Amino acid sequence: MTLEKIGANQSFGGQQLRYKHQSTVLNCEMTFSIYLPPQAEQGSVPVLYWLSGLTCTDENFVQKAGAQQHAAEHGIAIVCPDTSPRGEGVADDPEGAYDMGLGAGFYVNATEEPWAKHYQMYSYIVEELPTLINAEFPVDSARASISGHSMGGHGALTIGLKNPGQFKSVSAFSPICSPLNCPWGDKTLTHYLGSNRDSWAQYDTVALVGQATEYLPVLVDQGEGDNFLEEQLKTPLLIEAAKQAGFPMDIRLQPEYDHSYFFIATFIGEHMAFHARALA
Repeated sequence: MTLEKIGANQSFGGQQLRYKHQSTVLNCEMTFSIYLPPQAEQGSVPVLYWLSGLTCTDENFVQKAGAQQHAAEHGIAIVCPDTSPRGEGVADDPEGAYDMGLGAGFYVNATEEPWAKHYQMYSYIVEELPTLINAEFPVDSARASISGHSMGGHGALTIGLKNPGQFKSVSAFSPICSPLNCPWGDKTLTHYLGSNRDSWAQYDTVALVGQATEYLPVLVDQGEGDNFLEEQLKTPLLIEAAKQAGFPMDIRLQPEYDHSYFFIATFIGEHMAFHARALA
């Protein structure tokens, strides 16, 4: 698979790089960013996959979270994929809304047309992208973790819970905890997966927690001043599900913090340290 470098910046002794490649799974050209800490010059380093939220690209986290300093400190690479397939012929919300289509892949494998041709983000994140990263960069595939924000927090939690052997730890900021029970999920999964809500449960963190047989380390931060908390994110449902299942998640409610990257930047150092412990 041919990689084309489209960006490079020095950062905290490491390299912040950006590439594009043709994705077989998504049937389009995709872009991703990767931070290689200075330790990568001496050998393979552990890797954290970061999944961003609605309307984001691979660059939002790179430019706003301030994670490179902490990644350099702990010697961890960070891979940031785009949030959806893109390009000519890729289906989008017919009304141009932000919560479905371009920038809103929801990290699922769509089964309904016209979405199924391109919207296979689950397989891209779990299979195709890691295979590419492992082949092309000095990362240790046996030491991988996953994290994300909002829609990406949903993606990180569901992917982490479904693939505990692939990831050592999972964390999330302001995740959409239960697409089965919120307007974003109702709209998007109806279009991507069809009207049979039973098929949605495979991408619902609250549902997956009750089925988990392996308890990997989980850290969730949620701002109590988040304007999406009550209607869309449904954090109380995850707290209750984890309690009922006996799943030892660390779910922290942070007073006054909102849904923005100011929130992420405040606590990203703690999340990087959390993953560093699991990846040691």
